[in-house]
Amino acid sequence: MGRVQAGFEVSEAGVDDVGNVNADDDVDEANGGGNDVDDMTGNDVDDMDGNRVDDMVGNRVEGGSARAVLDYIARSLAGEPDAVEVETEESSRGVRFRIHVAPGDMGRMIGRRGRVAQAIRTVVRVAGSREGVDTNVDFVDD
Repeated sequence: MGRVQAGFEVSEAGVDDVGNVNADDDVDEANGGGNDVDDMTGNDVDDMDGNRVDDMVGNRVEGGSARAVLDYIARSLAGEPDAVEVETEESSRGVRFRIHVAPGDMGRMIGRRGRVAQAIRTVVRVAGSREGVDTNVDFVDD
């Protein structure tokens, strides 16, 4: 459940006839509001029948969170974060990420004996597995 601002009341979470928990509806009703958008993500809304639906279904990119994790880590490690480019290639076996960095940053990405590169691959693989996607990260020397 999301945070409630000071001065707002929260009643017990209700469950509709479908079994959906309507905790944020109770917050809205207690405060006189009619906002049916989930305050945690902004993606959950009520459809015409009052059921909770995710309006972002169908708009998700395969391996999107894994790519975001890779992009964040690579930019954090790089001396020139603007030079970091991540290419994505989807196949039947999963998603392959090819990362390009400035020539001076390649050593930072790989690390001694490849330890940093292996750690990056592991973290990205975990992020992908949370979405059910197999991932592979390649470091490309331009």
